[in-house]
Amino acid sequence: MARIVVSEFMDEQALRDGLAQHDVLYDPKLVDDPVSLVEAVRSADALIVRNRTQVRGSLLAGATRLRVVGRLGVGLDNIDVVACKARGVAVFPAAGANDVSVAEYVIGTAMALLRRAYSSTPLLAAGKWPREALSNGREIFGKRLGLVGFGSIARETAKRALALGMSVAAFDPFVSDTDPAWSSAFGAIEPLPLQELLETSDVISLHTPLTPQTRGLIDAGALARMKAGAILINAARGGIVDEAAVADALRARELGGAALDVFDDEPLSAEKPLVFSDAPNLILTPHIAGVTAESNVRVSRVTVEAVARHLAAMTLRSA
Repeated sequence: MARIVVSEFMDEQALRDGLAQHDVLYDPKLVDDPVSLVEAVRSADALIVRNRTQVRGSLLAGATRLRVVGRLGVGLDNIDVVACKARGVAVFPAAGANDVSVAEYVIGTAMALLRRAYSSTPLLAAGKWPREALSNGREIFGKRLGLVGFGSIARETAKRALALGMSVAAFDPFVSDTDPAWSSAFGAIEPLPLQELLETSDVISLHTPLTPQTRGLIDAGALARMKAGAILINAARGGIVDEAAVADALRARELGGAALDVFDDEPLSAEKPLVFSDAPNLILTPHIAGVTAESNVRVSRVTVEAVARHLAAMTLRSA
């Protein structure tokens, strides 16, 4: 029987179904209690996390029995993968399990930001009738979607955009121009250099990991190169976008709207609301683009199955 620690929320039924034969500590509050977390992981054979648990440093150093980390999601910037590999700890992200949720978030927020009609409830409830002010919203049909990064989530996003009558371009230096992914049943996606993509897209959505090369990729200079009135969506990783520059561009009416689901510092610090104050047509969400009722079940089951398989294989090898 292996000892498994789960430090963030997941679907409990998937946990019960897939790891019933193991000793499981499920405590989603552990991520906010570093001392208890380090102590719990000290005797763990497996650790299951989302994006907030930092699997590195003292936590990893003290986890001498740890053999596998399951990541309830795809990004690995909260896990020291190199250190895990050196210690013989396998890392399994839940690749593909939340692609649909993020793709729907991108399309949904793009439509809301273009239309600019969905923040009027308080005004109408107060007896106002801002019909004229809200009559200049834009349709998504005929607009160009620019994808920075063209992995599996971006490809799901592209399918939905093409079905809505958008044209789609993408920048990804790691995808060959001859890759069949550039074609779909709904139409073709155009590969473009980053600068041209920024200059010609009506909606720009980020789909790249946070690396030294992508940190600060969308800064004041990149924002200035975008089309007047363009929409920016970041549901990838915080740190890719200069958040203060985005707020400034919105206030200057240079950027038409923005949706930020991820931030350089999560949760937001007490000072962060001041950065975003009075920025118009801005949607802020707490890193939930990939989290829906359906995706939580899929992500949880994929992660549990990967951890269970690895533990079973280890048991066979040691028998």
